[in-house]
Amino acid sequence: MKFGITYHEKLKQYDLGPGHPFRGDRFENARKLFEEKGIFKNPDVTILRPKPAEKEDLLLVHEESYVNHIFELAEQGKPYDIETPVSTSILEAALLIVGGSMLATEMVYRGELKRGISLGGGLHHAGKNYGGGFCLFNDVAIAAQHARQRLHAKRILIVDYDVHFGNGTSDIFYSDPQVLFISLHQDPRTIYPGTGFVEQVGRGAGEGFNVNVPLPPGTTDSLYLKAVREIVVPLAREFKPEIILANGGSDPHFADSLGSLALSVQGFFKLARLLAELSEELCSGRLVMMIGSGYNPEVLPSCWYALVAGALGLESLDVTDPYPPPAESPWTRRKAEETLRRLKSILGKYWKCF
Repeated sequence: MKFGITYHEKLKQYDLGPGHPFRGDRFENARKLFEEKGIFKNPDVTILRPKPAEKEDLLLVHEESYVNHIFELAEQGKPYDIETPVSTSILEAALLIVGGSMLATEMVYRGELKRGISLGGGLHHAGKNYGGGFCLFNDVAIAAQHARQRLHAKRILIVDYDVHFGNGTSDIFYSDPQVLFISLHQDPRTIYPGTGFVEQVGRGAGEGFNVNVPLPPGTTDSLYLKAVREIVVPLAREFKPEIILANGGSDPHFADSLGSLALSVQGFFKLARLLAELSEELCSGRLVMMIGSGYNPEVLPSCWYALVAGALGLESLDVTDPYPPPAESPWTRRKAEETLRRLKSILGKYWKCF
């Protein structure tokens, strides 16, 4: 089976304007590096051309009044909020991103692809009836609901490794025991959206299925991967997902302009390889990576490439950071390990692995 990567030339229309950290050239810059590194010439890789999502797809997750509001804003060329502009071209790109995440998820779940990459995906700040944080529609949640309602998937693991907490995805599935949502992110006391604490574990039937791993600024590769191995891996083994959806981009990198975690390019490669290996162990390799974030254009293509290379199972990575990674402070390690101990204590109420 081949690996699939979604790409459409109109993804670059998801450009939030001059001076905004989210620019559309990220897609072209990443594509150029992928071509330079031979990703698209790899016989095991197929390029998927997504179709735009329909309104009925958006309604799998979002309230109709909210969807209509975004379409009206697009026609009027008015922003959703001060940091999230809306236009007909941005809307068109957003629908292609959602369509790409749905397509990759469907093909992977059906066994038509080994693993999938949805470029531009991971718009995780959009909830049922709200947007923000550069996000209009939550492609991660829509893809998960597409797999559940139309493909009859019963257990979906979402791993959100964006530097920001995936508040929209969390809210959507907060009472849902069929979706295990795990978010590794920077301590919410230090970054947008200001939520995503260890105590937020879900509600009702979904209690215990919302897991937050807030990490202190300065968290480097070894500590980050330790959190993945000690929290994500045992939970995944106990939950036994039928497919893993993972979203994030380059913003946990140490040189990102909006975050303060400290992953290196090599760290992204190891993270993606670990998730790929976990998917092989638990769900026949079914893994979809939704890669869209990052706000330092100098490092974004290399980090995205590292994630793709890791997901494809390449043995080594042939790109490096443009400057040396910082050293991890003893304070950072101590704070992170305290968080992990506390989180395990909380999760022990719901999961045998702790």
